[in-house]
Amino acid sequence: MATITTLCGSTKFKEAFIEANKKLTLEGKIVLTLGFFEHAEGIALSEKEFELLKALHFEKIRMSDEVFILNVNGYIGNSTQIEIAYAKDLGKKILYLEEIGSGSFV
Repeated sequence: MATITTLCGSTKFKEAFIEANKKLTLEGKIVLTLGFFEHAEGIALSEKEFELLKALHFEKIRMSDEVFILNVNGYIGNSTQIEIAYAKDLGKKILYLEEIGSGSFV
């Protein structure tokens, strides 16, 4: 059975999401990712839309075996920190694009 992986990170890192999706898919994983990238694409969301997308993303995390954090240049924002905590609470495996170190913004 294939591992299900949810990508987490800032929506400003659209290219990192695309590359991680390709890489992990070629490793034989089922990848759950974002439907669109409001920061990278300049899309304004209403509060209702934001809450809907947040709920959907948390459902993806629940469905997953693991989460893959796209901490580009060490950046982990508030939303991603909440997603990491949620994944940890569910006992999900957590992987990072970049090693966590002193240069990380956590």
